[in-house]
Amino acid sequence: MANLESISLFSNCGAGDVGFARAGFRFRVLAEIDERRLDVALRNHPDASGVTGDLRETSRDVVASYREACDSVQPTLLSACPPCQGMSSARGGRGHENDADAGTRDARNLLVEVIADVAKEVEPRIVVVENVPAFLSRLVVDPHTGDQISAAALLMRLLEHHYSVFPFLTDLADYGIPQRRVRAFLTFIRSDEPSLELLEQEALVPYPCASAYLESSEPRTLGEALADLGAKPLDALTPSQARDEANPMHVVPVWGNSRQYRMVAAIPPGSGGRAWQNSQCEQCGKVDVGPDDAVCPVCGAPLLRPVVQEEDGSYRLVKGFRNSSYSRMLPDDPAATITTASGHVGSDLTIHPFENRLLSPFECAYLQTFPAGFDWGTALNRWGPTFVRTIIGEAVPPKFTSEHGAAIALLLSGTVEGLASSTDERVRKAERRLSRQQHSSLERVDYA
Repeated sequence: MANLESISLFSNCGAGDVGFARAGFRFRVLAEIDERRLDVALRNHPDASGVTGDLRETSRDVVASYREACDSVQPTLLSACPPCQGMSSARGGRGHENDADAGTRDARNLLVEVIADVAKEVEPRIVVVENVPAFLSRLVVDPHTGDQISAAALLMRLLEHHYSVFPFLTDLADYGIPQRRVRAFLTFIRSDEPSLELLEQEALVPYPCASAYLESSEPRTLGEALADLGAKPLDALTPSQARDEANPMHVVPVWGNSRQYRMVAAIPPGSGGRAWQNSQCEQCGKVDVGPDDAVCPVCGAPLLRPVVQEEDGSYRLVKGFRNSSYSRMLPDDPAATITTASGHVGSDLTIHPFENRLLSPFECAYLQTFPAGFDWGTALNRWGPTFVRTIIGEAVPPKFTSEHGAAIALLLSGTVEGLASSTDERVRKAERRLSRQQHSSLERVDYA
């Protein structure tokens, strides 16, 4: 298809849009609040112009930039990944999903209004929005009506007169991504698109069917992915062991011969074990202890577990998430979700399955399916590994957006082969999560 002109909002480093570009979409405008992220994104989208700043103030610049580049050509795709921090259950809002006032206090949760404003102005044929699952259900206050409504449902309401919407909730591991990454998608199709009739006739939705990926021989477990990558072994013990001089992205924090290093080294390689389970005393060796013990029953020294010393000199276990923190990743499963905290040993499942270290940015990018030719520019040297880990953790895996984009492009050309059924459980999960709040005013697509 020709003229698959596109616009990206909340572009991050442009990785997700790289996947759409592989499917034939050409991005003419990228919009991102962080100039550093936009710098990386534009390196990977040479035909695009960049708009930096808060989109609540710059959305008109996005529209003007697109029209300057494409005149009156209708964009095919508007892709948008609004910030998830106000939605994510990993943040301070845990447990407040039904508190609309709390949801509204984080103004980022209402940025869907910007998506609607731009869509109404440039009238793209397709709008694709990605976010965490709570996007579908965490309540905010509709600024126009005062209703309690989720951010996703608000966007659906704002666009309901112009678009039909198809919600989707999936673990991207089902599409060959070698990590567990559960994400929500809304794909909007303009009401005048002939493809809508095709979808209704065939009872399909504009997402790729997962079955082909589940049957694929591509690496799907962490162990398979790391073996396929073939990166140099590293160790957090010394600076020279913690980096690959030939690959600046393959570097990990140095722990030295610290208690933290010894605690990680005590977790059996390949076990998926946790430091909380360590039964080693550095003086006495392996000892018989219970799950809540912090000290050796023989000599009283702290065990090689996450412990803290109290003011009176006694020790106790750190108050933390014992099921996932200070834990090796399992090699025989897809990797745990690559997050912005991949550089922290106490975060969820960040320790290498076999080696005494964290995953490197190089490995995290690979698990996020960044292409080998992704251009990082000078980001690592200028802004550091924490910045790079953050944008990797917030990216949409390009492997999925490539497949999703290919499905959309084929659909627009009149082909429905390879699309998911409207009865797919991923559709049902999204609909159930949306309907959890029972917003009767919303008209949702339902072929059941």
